[in-house]
Amino acid sequence: MKELLESEAAMRLGLLVFGLSSLMLGLLMVAAPGVFFTLVGPYGVRNDHFIHDTASFQIALAILLLVAVRCRSWRVPALVANAIQSGLHTISHLLDIGDATPSWLGYFDFVALAAGTSVLVLLAVYADRAQQGLR
Repeated sequence: MKELLESEAAMRLGLLVFGLSSLMLGLLMVAAPGVFFTLVGPYGVRNDHFIHDTASFQIALAILLLVAVRCRSWRVPALVANAIQSGLHTISHLLDIGDATPSWLGYFDFVALAAGTSVLVLLAVYADRAQQGLR
């Protein structure tokens, strides 16, 4: 099982899944900030400018992951940058866990972000080991 998780195919799949999902989320934020706010980010008062600003970070990090699918030297930096952002995002959601509407969404978002952060960290560790030839 460990060999499967550390395989090139699993690494590429992980990079693609996180890269494409981040890209799609960022594009949704740009194209339909109201839909994003209603379905994904119903915290506080809607601010389209802030949603667009956040989308720029989301898209930039997604591009790093997508480039890293083919460019192995980008993998560790791209995964570490995304893991740090995701970890900070997770902490933000923990602090605001009761502020979502509906309230269950705050708990769901926190758990989903924590799980995603954990996978990004694992992928970063595996990418670093592969880069150093420590498989």
